[in-house]
Formats: sequence, C-alpha cells, structure tokens
Amino acid sequence: MVDDLLFAKLVTLDAHQHHVPDLAAVVPSLANGGISRDGLTITYRLRKNAKWTDGQPVTSADVKYTYEQIMNPNNNVVSRHGFDMIRSLDTPDPYTVVLHMKRVFPPIVDYFFGESDDPYDILPAHVLEHVTNLNTAPFNAEPSVSDGPYRFARWVRGDRIVLTANDDYFGGAPTIRELDIKLIPDSNTTAAQMRTGESQLAITMSGPSYHSLENDPNVKLLPVEAPVYDAFMFNLAHAPLDDKTVRVALAYATDRASIMHDNEFGEASIGVGDLSPFYWAYDPNLKAQPYDPAKAKALLQADGWIPGPGGIRAKNGTKLSLLFVYPQGSDIARNVIVEIQQMWRAVGVDIQPKSYPYASLYAPAADGGVFYGGKFDVGFYAWISGGDPDDSSQWLSTEIPPAGNNVDRYISPQMDAAQRLALSTFDVAVRKRASAQIERLLVNDVPAIFLFYQKQRYAFTPALRNFEPNGIGEAWNASQWTLSSP
Repeated sequence: MVDDLLFAKLVTLDAHQHHVPDLAAVVPSLANGGISRDGLTITYRLRKNAKWTDGQPVTSADVKYTYEQIMNPNNNVVSRHGFDMIRSLDTPDPYTVVLHMKRVFPPIVDYFFGESDDPYDILPAHVLEHVTNLNTAPFNAEPSVSDGPYRFARWVRGDRIVLTANDDYFGGAPTIRELDIKLIPDSNTTAAQMRTGESQLAITMSGPSYHSLENDPNVKLLPVEAPVYDAFMFNLAHAPLDDKTVRVALAYATDRASIMHDNEFGEASIGVGDLSPFYWAYDPNLKAQPYDPAKAKALLQADGWIPGPGGIRAKNGTKLSLLFVYPQGSDIARNVIVEIQQMWRAVGVDIQPKSYPYASLYAPAADGGVFYGGKFDVGFYAWISGGDPDDSSQWLSTEIPPAGNNVDRYISPQMDAAQRLALSTFDVAVRKRASAQIERLLVNDVPAIFLFYQKQRYAFTPALRNFEPNGIGEAWNASQWTLSSP
C-alpha cells in the first residue's frame, strides 16, 4: 500500500476491476493496436504530464531502467515472472515503450508494472542509475523522490510511516494532506484504535477483529471480493511431504468449513483450488477432499505410518512431526494453529509451531525468507494474486525460488503443460479450460490445502470518503480520498 501511494503503475484496476491507465495514456489492447495481432508486440504511450517530485519528467527511460534492474541477476527480487517473457524493450521516444515478447503472454498488461501478484513500481533512473548496489541503496528505506499521489516524509521504525501530499501529482493534488500509516502487528490493537477513533482506516483486517467491530456505530465495514486465498503450503522438497499420500491424508484431516466458520464470520467461501470467485476462471463446480478423519487414518496406515507413543505415527523410525510456520501477530493464525493441532493429532500427526514476522516469512530467498528459502514443512500462507487469473508463477516447475513463487517446490509435467496452454492464447475460452485443468491438478496433487477465499476486509470511520479498493490494493484513487473534520 505504501509503495502504491508513492509510485504510479503503468496500468491499474478501478473498483470494478476494469483496467484503467495510470502512467500509461491508454491501456494497450488488441482493439486499439497497443497489442499486435500476433500478441508479440506491446506498445505503451506514456502520459506527458507525469513528474517526479524533484520536477523531472517521468519518461520511457525510467521504465527501461526499472525493467533492466528487475532482470539484473545481482538484484534481489522475489520473482521475474512475466518480465522474463520479454525478448527486448525499445524506447523510440521519451513517451513510448515497446515490448517485443519471446512468446504470447496474455497477462502482460497486469505484469508489466501493473496489478500482478508480484507488483513492481517504476523507479527514477536519474536518481538511481549510478547506484552500484540497489539491494543496499538508502532509497529503499527513504525514497527521495516519487511520482504517485504522496511523497515520503519519514519512517519511524516499528511505529509508522508518514507520507505527505504530492501537489504536482498528475492525477491532481490529494485532498488529505498527510497520511500516518501505523505499523500495528496486533489485530486486537488495530480494532481498539478503530473503536476510539485513534485510527481512521484499517486494512487487511483479520476475521475476528473485523467481526468485533460489526455493531460499532462509529465504524464502517467494507468487505471486497478479492483474488485472495489462505492456505497450508507444503514443502514438497521435505520428506514426508514429498509423498502425495501423506498430503492427501492431511487434506482429509482438515475441517475447512469449521476453520472458516470460526475465523471468517461469513466473509469468505470454502477454498478448493487457488482461484477465488474474483476471477472469470473460477470453477464453482470443483470440489476438494471432504473432512474425513477415518479416511485420513486409513491412508496413512496403508502408507506405512503406524501409531506409536501418544498416538503419533511413525514410519521406519521417523515420527510424523512437521515444522509448521505462521505469521506473528495474526489472531487468525493463532486460532488456526490451535485448531489444526487438534485435527491432525486426531489422525496421528504432530506439528511443531513456529512464528515469524511477516517480513521474514515472505522475504526473498537471498534475504533469508522462510517460504522462499524453503525453511518449513508446512506454512500458514496468505496470498493476494494479480488482476489476471494466471497462477503460473506459483506452480510451474521453473518457478521454484529464487526464480519465482513456487514455494511448495511442486514439480508436475501435467501442471507445466496446462500452464503452457493457459498462456498460449488471448482466447478466454481456451484459457478457462486450461485453468480448470490447473485447478483439478491442485486438488488431486495437494501441494497445498486451500482453506478459504478471504475477502479483503476494511474498517474505516464515516468521515473517510471515496475509499474504493479494487480487491488487490487500495491506492488507485488515493488522491480522491477525503477526510471530514470530526
């Protein structure tokens, strides 16, 4: 959210999930010629009134510089997916960017500085082009210039980030002059500050905290359909989770409906695959393994996992005990850990819970990230995808970190083939059929247990107006937010 308040994208989504131009003057499409008939040339025309906060214009040189830094192997990035589909990039003039694709890549408008599942913002080339190591650049923690509705003021570590209005923003000077973005790791504290009016907006609230505000007359609640899932991710590079039978048994041992009911309070739907109802590719007919502890026990028994002391199963002298990582400060994660310990212990599986700060859980492998570094057996995982249903960065065998987001280390020739088909055409009907096959493979192979599709939950005071999140982010119309006096 902070990045999106500071930096503009080429293309974003409005509150109705329609593509709208941001730094781009128009959204490239087949209809307007921005995407060539063969799908291999993508042309962006940049708006000419965008400036960095130091007065320099935002140009195609900034786009090219940022693309090159994403592709630079010396720079620590979470994923290069989408950007690695580009064969070359031309900048024929300061306000034109032309992409020459290696092959057709239908989600390109969402991936190339748009609303992807790994969104990147365009950086100021004139400020950073002489920096020798972007990984340690002071700009990372104190961006001296920006081109979005706000500019960076200060970061009080562990407390808040303060932003001030950018009066030269191309979308118009923001009405709210200063934003104090508080860093509150505890959900109960967030809810308490909303009740007292100490905070005016809370984003990505947990179910229990959100539910606790339902009857407060001084707080408005806004659930938004989103490309979000909560899941248990399995590390298939670790035994015994490389054994499909164990994963399927754990799926039968998981009461998704109960977990969702206890934590989401009606603001979610049961998870099956990874595509939520937000997407046109969502398949409402797909069914996951039902809750069936007896079936789970039978599968584990047949697979050689025999109950031992305390009922915990073992095979060839190895106990069925799993390191289960989860985020600190999340009340839903704490609740789910308690529930899943009971459910899995009932079928003979032990878990060893360990919590980490969000930043450590989701950091790139090169920065010691738990998920991307493979330092887990099972993890409570929340994922916000992009505007396109493309999920290839999570499930292709070529996307295992550090290349991409396949933190499960899932390798499947059938999945690779289905993903290639989904990315081979702009034909929505073909892509939808391929997506259905992808979702069936996720259900059958169980690289993860998808618990539920969570809505984005926001709480705000009635004084805040024009707050219209798009399901992925909040800042697309931030310059239009208003906050009336108490």
